[in-house]
Amino acid sequence: MSLVFALAGNQNSGKTTLFNQLTGSNQHVGNFPGVTVDKKEGVIRDHHAGEHHRGLRSWGHPRHKRADIPAPAPALVVDLPGIYSLSPYTSEEIVTRDFILNEKPDGIINIVDATNIERNLYLTLQLIELNIPMVVALNMMDEMRANGSTVDVNRLEEELGVAVVPISAAKNEGVDELIEHALRAAEHKDYPKRQDFCTGAVHRCIHGIAHMIEDHAQAAGVPPYFAASKLVEGDAPMQRRLKLTDNELDLIGHSVKEMEDELGTDREAALADMRYTFIEKLCAETVVKNGESREHARSVAIDKVLTDKYAAIPVFLGIMLLIFWLTFGLIGAYLSDLLSLGIDIVTGWVDAGLTAWGVNPVVHSLVIDGAFAGVGSMLGFLPTIVTLFFFLSLLEDSGYMARVAFVMDKLLRKIGLSGRSFVPMLIGFGCSVPAIMATRTLSSDRDRKMTMLLVPFCSCSAKLPIYAVFTAAFFPQHGALVMMGLYVMGIAVGIVWALLLKNTMYKGNPVPFVMELPNYRIPSPKSVALLVWDKAKDFITRAFTIIFVVTIIVWFLQSFDTRLNVVTDSSASLLAGLGRLLTPLFAPLGFTDWRMVTALIAGFSAKEMVVSTLAVLTGANTATLPVTLPALFSSTLAAFSFLTFTLLYTPCVAAISAVKAEMRSGRAAVGVALMQCAIAWVCALAVYQVGSLIL
Repeated sequence: MSLVFALAGNQNSGKTTLFNQLTGSNQHVGNFPGVTVDKKEGVIRDHHAGEHHRGLRSWGHPRHKRADIPAPAPALVVDLPGIYSLSPYTSEEIVTRDFILNEKPDGIINIVDATNIERNLYLTLQLIELNIPMVVALNMMDEMRANGSTVDVNRLEEELGVAVVPISAAKNEGVDELIEHALRAAEHKDYPKRQDFCTGAVHRCIHGIAHMIEDHAQAAGVPPYFAASKLVEGDAPMQRRLKLTDNELDLIGHSVKEMEDELGTDREAALADMRYTFIEKLCAETVVKNGESREHARSVAIDKVLTDKYAAIPVFLGIMLLIFWLTFGLIGAYLSDLLSLGIDIVTGWVDAGLTAWGVNPVVHSLVIDGAFAGVGSMLGFLPTIVTLFFFLSLLEDSGYMARVAFVMDKLLRKIGLSGRSFVPMLIGFGCSVPAIMATRTLSSDRDRKMTMLLVPFCSCSAKLPIYAVFTAAFFPQHGALVMMGLYVMGIAVGIVWALLLKNTMYKGNPVPFVMELPNYRIPSPKSVALLVWDKAKDFITRAFTIIFVVTIIVWFLQSFDTRLNVVTDSSASLLAGLGRLLTPLFAPLGFTDWRMVTALIAGFSAKEMVVSTLAVLTGANTATLPVTLPALFSSTLAAFSFLTFTLLYTPCVAAISAVKAEMRSGRAAVGVALMQCAIAWVCALAVYQVGSLIL
């Protein structure tokens, strides 16, 4: 049987980095909390204890020199969401706790940030209470050494009763030894040697309840001590799991009340004080910090500017404007032009080859006017997307994005949300699907649902090809400003919608905002490259799957009439007939050509399809599409109205499916789709009609 390990730790402690080192996978790593919102699993890579151990850097203590460890068994490690405790307040904590209690892994690898060891050990104490074979991975020891700080690892593991292995996940130091000790603990059933970290009134209360519920805990498959500590906290899910009688609940209530009266504090504070008292004493004996770390001092100095009350938002807007200029006006545009030129050359070769071969005209049209025009027009924008995400990944990896969430907290509270909601919204600028999933990091159901409804207003990267084509066609001299304006417009409309939600469907106050601000770090080339590659791969995959299929469907509808005869004029096609049925609905918005309406319909499957469809319908390629577009619009204002609609209307099918999954309601997903269409229609109408009056 394969061994299963749970990888658990605080947010931003290097957990996903360690997961990648353990499994050899390439999961996304970010320098802000909440990167992992669901569990991921992978097989621990092939490991030969002796060969790897000889190459390890010595950490200077005898406990971790070569041990007599048997050959490792196959093992699976599950990367759980980052949490600060096992209290079921947020979706992440529930995912982690339910996995450990219900799936019963063979071992736990608890990653601890050595530079924030006091805070991290709070979760460690709770994990030890679960009485599962466990190893503590003391991460970021390279930073501790660089600052002249030390940890007495032997004393630390003696006091905790579990093995402690110092590592640097980012540099792959100590990871092989960690694997050895984790496998040994699981195979030999090395349970924690100590579970009781309490004293005084808390000690008497927990142990009294543990004896009382021992039979219930065994029946429920939960360690009695862990169950007792959860009951002292007032944990409702644990009460239901243990199936306690009313008399037993009353006795537990009396025990807790006696403890609170004796200590003069409430039950949760009493447990927290007990744990932190032990942690403070333990760290005083085992951790020697050589003053403030260089990383922290540097971060504090930078934050004086980047989180300044007056400078923070202008600096953020300036950084984003610079990124947009580099992406759409310099680097990205240049690279896109080069790739488009290459695609056009290949298209020409294939076109000439098919003609020379005498291929059937319909098949020739399918290949050139369908596949190459649709997919080729999309691939031309790949450099633009790669460039944008390269710069965004630099901001994320450096730790700046966590500061932006902190800065935005005050503004978001005015619309009924906390700064923590900014992280899913920020992810939404890349893709709505992971952004909607990232709302799991929010502890309040009200905040989760409200944030989910606002994510579609954060313009996703799939819309970038639309913006790029239209700015090149209608605003060639002001591309970056128009692009920035669209993003600002999406945010502004989202704010108005949030205020309406705050005062109607989602009345109440947001939860308090607590987020760790990680130290600034030089972005990891590997992490940046992986994120960029992931986005590029996703874009290419969509181009050759969803976009390819929809492109072929659009080509078919455009090429045949109702009698399935090939048409010489696309205005007589099936697609034209469908487009004309809906054109009156969009006429007040300024775009009356059926091809524009058809492109919007295709965009429901994937937003990139708007450009692909226009390329197929106009017979243009990547380079000539901006030249052909002006003929479809009566004015530049009508084109901007079209951009407004594409900015705000229903996100793709995948995003709507994510809403359905997260809200557990098909009705809610349909409601989101209809709501976005209505908002987009109203805003585009306002842009065109008001603009017509002014201009």
